[in-house]
Amino acid sequence: MAFIACANLGITQVTTNVEGSKYKFKKIIQHPSSPVESQGRTGTCWSFSALSFLESEIMRINKREKPIILSEMFIVRKAYEAKAKKYIRMDGRTNFGEGGAFHDIPYVIRNFGIVPRSEYTGLKKKSDSYNHGEMFKSLNEIVQYAKNEGKGIQKDWVIRYNAVLDENIGKLPDNFKFEGERYTAQTFYKMLGIDMNDYVSMTSFTNHPMNSECMLQIPDNWLWDKSYNVSINDLYETVLQALKNGYTVAWGADVSEDGFSFKNGLAIVPLSKNTIEVEGKDDKNFSEASADKISSVFTTPDSEVVVTQEMRQKGYDTKKTTDDHGMHIVGLYKDGKGRNFLLVKNSWGTSNYPEGYLYVSESYFKLKTINIYLHKEAVSDTVRAVLGL
Repeated sequence: MAFIACANLGITQVTTNVEGSKYKFKKIIQHPSSPVESQGRTGTCWSFSALSFLESEIMRINKREKPIILSEMFIVRKAYEAKAKKYIRMDGRTNFGEGGAFHDIPYVIRNFGIVPRSEYTGLKKKSDSYNHGEMFKSLNEIVQYAKNEGKGIQKDWVIRYNAVLDENIGKLPDNFKFEGERYTAQTFYKMLGIDMNDYVSMTSFTNHPMNSECMLQIPDNWLWDKSYNVSINDLYETVLQALKNGYTVAWGADVSEDGFSFKNGLAIVPLSKNTIEVEGKDDKNFSEASADKISSVFTTPDSEVVVTQEMRQKGYDTKKTTDDHGMHIVGLYKDGKGRNFLLVKNSWGTSNYPEGYLYVSESYFKLKTINIYLHKEAVSDTVRAVLGL
């Protein structure tokens, strides 16, 4: 990440979001994380962000300095297998797409285990980047055929479906060696020292009762799994508390807002939103930082909108806030005005000034968060008691 000397703040170094910016961010907390990756042209941010989070968890739990890099495409492959069968059982009345939710990760790991990326990259030969466009088109044609045929789970289409996955992501390994020991996907999971039953999803929407479990109502929650519903202030404080106590957090959010700019390394809700010029458009899966956001708000700190529970609910109810993208919150910084900014690791490569990261304001988090995913012990005792965790 880029550093600038700034003796006036009483520290030796601060960071900024983009070259020439007047934003100066002082590090309060930053936890270890694995190197930034690129999801390429795929809708698999949910796997990249959740596994980045688990890689930090494995370092934290095992006191490892070097991360164990997990296979995002192992998760994607097993989720695709289960997602297709559910779609057929439901006669197409559920979601079938490239997207997923954080819930997919514990489902796959509990049932099938996990492997290191070194054993299963999911890349085609002679390729160093992901592109699932043609693969998804082929998978979708197969499940639509199976749905229209109306005969349920049939061996012929399942074989053809798995053949497409084999061709595009690769055949799964039966066993493999890692650091001198031989494992299966299940024994490798046990070796990692994490328990997927220890992790919870939390959200904040008033169309469900507060301080209780609810189904996260987003299309990509094809598992129909539950989240704990709390106030937005409790959700934000949960993230701050987690960071201060040594934990990181997976973050699902809407990134379609003009104030979200990966290229500018910043996500804010400026009062002067109308001054932002948008050139180009985002990739349909929000898998690349395609659109340019041009405005002085990204280089000159200014006031932001004060976000209320009612404001974020209206955005959700009117589809101005949708489930776009998963990322990984790894740190807490303060700007020159003493305002909190979350340091967020993305999966769009390292082309921006903060080298794959961005700074997210309190207002943006409160307005545009869909859900968070974290270790249940990272939740404060007060909130855990209310939720019955």
